[in-house]
Amino acid sequence: MTGVGERLQGAAYAAGWGLVRALPESLARAAFRSGADLAFRRNGPGVRRLRRNYARVVPQAGPEELDELVRAGVRSYSRFWMETFRLPGMDHKAIYEYLSERFVGLSLIDAALDRGRGLILALPHTGNFDVSGIWLVGHQGRFTTVNERLKPESLYQRFVGYRESLGFEILPTGGSAYRVLMERLRDNKVVCLLADRDLSRRGIAVDFFGEQTRMPAGPARLAAATGAQMLVVDNMFTEDGWALRVHTPILVNGRDEVASATQRMADGFAADIAAHPADWHMMQNLWLADLPAERRKALSGEPEGASESR
Repeated sequence: MTGVGERLQGAAYAAGWGLVRALPESLARAAFRSGADLAFRRNGPGVRRLRRNYARVVPQAGPEELDELVRAGVRSYSRFWMETFRLPGMDHKAIYEYLSERFVGLSLIDAALDRGRGLILALPHTGNFDVSGIWLVGHQGRFTTVNERLKPESLYQRFVGYRESLGFEILPTGGSAYRVLMERLRDNKVVCLLADRDLSRRGIAVDFFGEQTRMPAGPARLAAATGAQMLVVDNMFTEDGWALRVHTPILVNGRDEVASATQRMADGFAADIAAHPADWHMMQNLWLADLPAERRKALSGEPEGASESR
Protein backbone atom coordinates (compact mmCIF):
# COMPACT_ATOMS: atom_id res chain seq x y z
CA MET A 1 0.00 0.00 0.00
CA THR A 2 1.32 3.46 -0.87
CA GLY A 3 1.90 6.17 1.71
CA VAL A 4 -1.20 8.00 0.49
CA GLY A 5 -3.23 4.80 0.71
CA GLU A 6 -1.99 4.13 4.23
CA ARG A 7 -2.96 7.65 5.33
CA LEU A 8 -6.42 7.26 3.80
CA GLN A 9 -6.85 3.91 5.53
CA GLY A 10 -5.81 5.44 8.84
CA ALA A 11 -8.25 8.30 8.35
CA ALA A 12 -11.07 5.85 7.59
CA TYR A 13 -10.48 3.95 10.83
CA ALA A 14 -10.31 7.19 12.78
CA ALA A 15 -13.66 8.21 11.29
CA GLY A 16 -15.08 4.82 12.19
CA TRP A 17 -14.19 5.17 15.87
CA GLY A 18 -15.64 8.65 15.87
CA LEU A 19 -18.74 8.55 13.67
CA VAL A 20 -19.93 4.96 14.15
CA ARG A 21 -19.67 5.24 17.90
CA ALA A 22 -21.93 8.29 17.80
CA LEU A 23 -24.66 6.67 15.67
CA PRO A 24 -27.76 5.08 17.22
CA GLU A 25 -27.17 1.32 17.34
CA SER A 26 -30.08 0.49 15.02
CA LEU A 27 -28.78 2.88 12.39
CA ALA A 28 -25.22 1.57 12.68
CA ARG A 29 -26.40 -2.04 12.32
CA ALA A 30 -28.49 -1.21 9.26
CA ALA A 31 -25.64 0.70 7.62
CA PHE A 32 -23.08 -2.05 8.17
CA ARG A 33 -25.49 -4.76 7.03
CA SER A 34 -26.16 -2.83 3.82
CA GLY A 35 -22.43 -2.43 3.31
CA ALA A 36 -21.93 -6.16 3.80
CA ASP A 37 -24.60 -7.02 1.25
CA LEU A 38 -23.00 -4.63 -1.25
CA ALA A 39 -19.59 -6.26 -0.69
CA PHE A 40 -21.17 -9.69 -1.20
CA ARG A 41 -22.72 -8.64 -4.52
CA ARG A 42 -19.46 -7.10 -5.75
CA ASN A 43 -17.69 -10.41 -5.00
CA GLY A 44 -14.23 -8.93 -4.56
CA PRO A 45 -11.05 -10.91 -3.81
CA GLY A 46 -11.75 -11.20 -0.07
CA VAL A 47 -15.26 -12.51 -0.65
CA ARG A 48 -14.00 -15.01 -3.23
CA ARG A 49 -11.37 -16.27 -0.78
CA LEU A 50 -14.04 -16.56 1.91
CA ARG A 51 -16.12 -18.69 -0.49
CA ARG A 52 -13.18 -21.01 -1.16
CA ASN A 53 -12.52 -21.36 2.55
CA TYR A 54 -16.16 -22.08 3.38
CA ALA A 55 -16.26 -24.70 0.61
CA ARG A 56 -13.71 -26.68 2.67
CA VAL A 57 -15.77 -26.33 5.84
CA VAL A 58 -19.07 -27.40 4.24
CA PRO A 59 -18.02 -29.48 1.19
CA GLN A 60 -21.55 -30.87 0.88
CA ALA A 61 -23.06 -27.43 0.24
CA GLY A 62 -24.50 -26.70 -3.17
CA PRO A 63 -24.08 -23.33 -4.93
CA GLU A 64 -27.17 -21.73 -3.37
CA GLU A 65 -26.34 -22.91 0.14
CA LEU A 66 -22.77 -21.70 -0.25
CA ASP A 67 -24.04 -18.32 -1.46
CA GLU A 68 -26.18 -17.97 1.66
CA LEU A 69 -23.25 -18.94 3.88
CA VAL A 70 -20.93 -16.43 2.23
CA ARG A 71 -23.54 -13.67 2.56
CA ALA A 72 -23.96 -14.53 6.25
CA GLY A 73 -20.17 -14.60 6.69
CA VAL A 74 -19.70 -11.15 5.18
CA ARG A 75 -22.49 -9.82 7.40
CA SER A 76 -20.83 -11.41 10.44
CA TYR A 77 -17.50 -9.81 9.54
CA SER A 78 -19.20 -6.46 9.05
CA ARG A 79 -20.82 -6.83 12.46
CA PHE A 80 -17.39 -7.42 14.00
CA TRP A 81 -16.18 -4.05 12.63
CA MET A 82 -19.34 -2.24 13.65
CA GLU A 83 -18.90 -3.50 17.21
CA THR A 84 -15.17 -2.70 17.14
CA PHE A 85 -15.94 0.95 16.47
CA ARG A 86 -18.62 1.04 19.19
CA LEU A 87 -17.04 -1.02 21.98
CA PRO A 88 -15.10 1.83 23.66
CA GLY A 89 -18.40 3.56 24.44
CA MET A 90 -20.34 0.45 25.47
CA ASP A 91 -21.03 -0.68 29.04
CA HIS A 92 -18.23 -3.19 29.71
CA LYS A 93 -19.71 -4.32 33.02
CA ALA A 94 -22.98 -5.16 31.23
CA ILE A 95 -21.03 -7.12 28.56
CA TYR A 96 -19.22 -9.05 31.29
CA GLU A 97 -22.46 -9.91 33.07
CA TYR A 98 -24.18 -10.87 29.80
CA LEU A 99 -21.40 -13.27 28.78
CA SER A 100 -21.02 -14.68 32.30
CA GLU A 101 -24.56 -16.02 32.01
CA ARG A 102 -23.68 -17.73 28.72
CA PHE A 103 -20.10 -18.82 29.38
CA VAL A 104 -19.25 -22.50 29.00
CA GLY A 105 -16.05 -23.94 30.48
CA LEU A 106 -15.32 -21.52 33.31
CA SER A 107 -14.08 -24.34 35.55
CA LEU A 108 -11.35 -25.08 32.98
CA ILE A 109 -10.01 -21.52 33.23
CA ASP A 110 -10.02 -21.57 37.02
CA ALA A 111 -8.40 -25.02 37.17
CA ALA A 112 -5.64 -23.97 34.77
CA LEU A 113 -4.79 -20.92 36.88
CA ASP A 114 -4.96 -22.94 40.09
CA ARG A 115 -1.97 -24.90 38.73
CA GLY A 116 0.05 -21.69 39.03
CA ARG A 117 1.76 -21.87 35.65
CA GLY A 118 -0.35 -19.50 33.59
CA LEU A 119 -2.93 -20.02 30.88
CA ILE A 120 -2.73 -19.73 27.09
CA LEU A 121 -6.02 -19.10 25.32
CA ALA A 122 -5.76 -19.95 21.61
CA LEU A 123 -8.46 -18.66 19.31
CA PRO A 124 -9.32 -18.41 15.62
CA HIS A 125 -10.71 -15.37 13.81
CA THR A 126 -14.30 -16.03 14.87
CA GLY A 127 -17.04 -13.88 16.37
CA ASN A 128 -15.82 -10.84 18.27
CA PHE A 129 -12.71 -11.73 20.27
CA ASP A 130 -12.52 -8.20 21.71
CA VAL A 131 -15.90 -8.76 23.39
CA SER A 132 -14.55 -12.02 24.81
CA GLY A 133 -11.51 -10.08 26.02
CA ILE A 134 -13.78 -7.69 27.90
CA TRP A 135 -15.29 -10.70 29.67
CA LEU A 136 -11.83 -12.02 30.54
CA VAL A 137 -10.74 -8.67 31.98
CA GLY A 138 -13.90 -8.63 34.11
CA HIS A 139 -13.26 -12.14 35.38
CA GLN A 140 -9.49 -12.29 35.74
CA GLY A 141 -8.06 -8.82 35.20
CA ARG A 142 -5.60 -7.66 32.57
CA PHE A 143 -4.28 -10.23 30.11
CA THR A 144 -1.59 -10.05 27.41
CA THR A 145 -1.90 -10.44 23.66
CA VAL A 146 0.00 -9.57 20.50
CA ASN A 147 -1.03 -7.11 17.78
CA GLU A 148 0.39 -7.21 14.27
CA ARG A 149 2.48 -4.14 13.45
CA LEU A 150 0.15 -2.34 11.04
CA LYS A 151 1.07 0.46 8.66
CA PRO A 152 0.99 3.39 8.95
CA GLU A 153 2.32 3.61 12.48
CA SER A 154 -0.56 5.92 13.42
CA LEU A 155 -3.04 3.14 12.57
CA TYR A 156 -1.12 0.62 14.66
CA GLN A 157 -1.03 3.02 17.61
CA ARG A 158 -4.77 3.63 17.22
CA PHE A 159 -5.45 -0.11 17.47
CA VAL A 160 -3.14 -0.41 20.46
CA GLY A 161 -4.92 2.47 22.17
CA TYR A 162 -8.31 0.94 21.38
CA ARG A 163 -7.45 -2.46 22.86
CA GLU A 164 -5.65 -0.96 25.84
CA SER A 165 -8.81 1.03 26.55
CA LEU A 166 -10.60 -2.34 26.87
CA GLY A 167 -8.09 -3.44 29.51
CA PHE A 168 -5.71 -5.56 27.39
CA GLU A 169 -1.90 -5.47 27.44
CA ILE A 170 -0.75 -5.24 23.81
CA LEU A 171 2.66 -6.33 22.55
CA PRO A 172 3.92 -5.75 19.00
CA THR A 173 4.92 -8.81 17.00
CA GLY A 174 8.62 -9.53 17.16
CA GLY A 175 11.30 -11.29 19.17
CA SER A 176 10.79 -9.40 22.42
CA ALA A 177 7.09 -10.31 22.53
CA TYR A 178 7.87 -13.99 23.10
CA ARG A 179 10.08 -13.17 26.08
CA VAL A 180 7.39 -10.99 27.67
CA LEU A 181 4.74 -13.66 27.08
CA MET A 182 6.92 -16.19 28.90
CA GLU A 183 7.32 -13.77 31.81
CA ARG A 184 3.56 -13.29 32.05
CA LEU A 185 2.92 -17.03 32.08
CA ARG A 186 5.57 -17.61 34.73
CA ASP A 187 3.70 -15.02 36.81
CA ASN A 188 0.55 -17.16 36.37
CA LYS A 189 -1.12 -14.65 34.05
CA VAL A 190 -3.29 -15.20 30.98
CA VAL A 191 -2.02 -14.91 27.41
CA CYS A 192 -4.42 -14.81 24.44
CA LEU A 193 -3.20 -15.59 20.91
CA LEU A 194 -4.97 -15.65 17.55
CA ALA A 195 -3.66 -18.89 16.12
CA ASP A 196 -5.43 -20.12 12.98
CA ARG A 197 -2.96 -18.94 10.32
CA ASP A 198 0.82 -18.80 9.88
CA LEU A 199 1.84 -19.32 6.26
CA SER A 200 5.55 -19.01 6.94
CA ARG A 201 8.25 -21.57 7.58
CA ARG A 202 7.80 -20.89 11.29
CA GLY A 203 4.27 -22.29 11.14
CA ILE A 204 3.47 -25.86 12.13
CA ALA A 205 2.00 -28.12 9.42
CA VAL A 206 -1.50 -29.29 10.37
CA ASP A 207 -4.39 -31.12 8.76
CA PHE A 208 -7.41 -28.80 8.74
CA PHE A 209 -10.71 -29.96 7.25
CA GLY A 210 -8.81 -32.68 5.40
CA GLU A 211 -6.17 -30.47 3.77
CA GLN A 212 -2.77 -29.13 4.71
CA THR A 213 -2.11 -25.66 6.13
CA ARG A 214 0.12 -24.12 8.78
CA MET A 215 -0.72 -22.61 12.15
CA PRO A 216 1.43 -20.69 14.63
CA ALA A 217 3.88 -22.61 16.78
CA GLY A 218 3.75 -19.92 19.48
CA PRO A 219 0.94 -21.24 21.71
CA ALA A 220 2.35 -24.77 21.96
CA ARG A 221 5.96 -23.57 22.24
CA LEU A 222 5.04 -21.27 25.11
CA ALA A 223 3.17 -24.11 26.81
CA ALA A 224 6.18 -26.42 26.42
CA ALA A 225 8.58 -23.79 27.79
CA THR A 226 6.51 -22.72 30.81
CA GLY A 227 4.20 -25.61 31.70
CA ALA A 228 1.17 -23.38 31.07
CA GLN A 229 -2.02 -25.06 29.97
CA MET A 230 -3.61 -24.28 26.61
CA LEU A 231 -7.35 -23.92 26.04
CA VAL A 232 -9.20 -23.45 22.77
CA VAL A 233 -11.65 -20.51 22.66
CA ASP A 234 -14.91 -20.51 20.72
CA ASN A 235 -16.22 -16.95 20.13
CA MET A 236 -19.78 -16.88 18.80
CA PHE A 237 -22.30 -14.30 17.68
CA THR A 238 -25.92 -14.82 18.67
CA GLU A 239 -28.92 -12.96 17.26
CA ASP A 240 -28.93 -10.48 20.15
CA GLY A 241 -25.39 -10.72 21.49
CA TRP A 242 -22.55 -13.18 21.95
CA ALA A 243 -21.65 -16.53 23.48
CA LEU A 244 -18.28 -17.82 24.67
CA ARG A 245 -16.89 -21.30 25.31
CA VAL A 246 -13.46 -22.71 26.21
CA HIS A 247 -12.51 -26.35 25.79
CA THR A 248 -9.78 -28.85 24.82
CA PRO A 249 -7.27 -28.48 27.67
CA ILE A 250 -3.79 -29.22 26.34
CA LEU A 251 -0.54 -29.73 28.24
CA VAL A 252 2.68 -29.80 26.20
CA ASN A 253 5.40 -31.89 27.81
CA GLY A 254 8.43 -30.71 25.90
CA ARG A 255 9.31 -29.43 22.44
CA ASP A 256 8.73 -32.83 20.83
CA GLU A 257 5.00 -32.44 21.55
CA VAL A 258 4.63 -29.00 19.95
CA ALA A 259 3.47 -30.38 16.59
CA SER A 260 0.91 -32.77 18.06
CA ALA A 261 -0.42 -30.08 20.42
CA THR A 262 -0.81 -27.68 17.49
CA GLN A 263 -2.77 -30.33 15.63
CA ARG A 264 -5.06 -30.78 18.63
CA MET A 265 -5.58 -27.01 18.67
CA ALA A 266 -6.42 -27.09 14.95
CA ASP A 267 -8.90 -29.92 15.54
CA GLY A 268 -10.60 -27.84 18.24
CA PHE A 269 -10.82 -24.87 15.88
CA ALA A 270 -12.26 -27.07 13.15
CA ALA A 271 -15.03 -28.45 15.37
CA ASP A 272 -16.09 -24.94 16.40
CA ILE A 273 -15.91 -23.49 12.89
CA ALA A 274 -17.96 -26.38 11.49
CA ALA A 275 -20.63 -25.70 14.12
CA HIS A 276 -21.07 -22.02 13.12
CA PRO A 277 -19.03 -21.36 9.96
CA ALA A 278 -20.49 -17.92 9.18
CA ASP A 279 -18.69 -16.50 12.24
CA TRP A 280 -15.26 -17.49 10.87
CA HIS A 281 -13.90 -14.41 9.12
CA MET A 282 -11.02 -15.90 7.12
CA MET A 283 -10.85 -13.73 4.00
CA GLN A 284 -7.25 -14.71 3.24
CA ASN A 285 -5.77 -17.75 1.57
CA LEU A 286 -5.30 -20.41 4.20
CA TRP A 287 -4.79 -23.83 2.66
CA LEU A 288 -1.49 -24.53 0.94
CA ALA A 289 -3.31 -25.75 -2.15
CA ASP A 290 -4.58 -22.20 -2.75
CA LEU A 291 -1.10 -20.65 -2.78
CA PRO A 292 1.02 -20.07 -5.89
CA ALA A 293 3.39 -22.94 -6.71
CA GLU A 294 6.44 -20.84 -5.81
CA ARG A 295 5.04 -20.10 -2.37
CA ARG A 296 4.22 -23.75 -1.73
CA LYS A 297 7.74 -24.69 -2.73
CA ALA A 298 9.17 -22.14 -0.30
CA LEU A 299 7.04 -23.50 2.54
CA SER A 300 8.03 -27.07 1.77
CA GLY A 301 11.67 -26.24 2.47
CA GLU A 302 12.73 -26.45 -1.16
CA PRO A 303 14.94 -23.71 -2.65
CA GLU A 304 13.26 -20.36 -2.20
CA GLY A 305 12.06 -18.15 -4.99
CA ALA A 306 8.85 -17.00 -3.51
CA SER A 307 7.92 -13.97 -1.49
CA GLU A 308 6.87 -14.41 2.12
CA SER A 309 4.51 -11.45 1.91
CA ARG A 310 0.90 -11.94 2.95
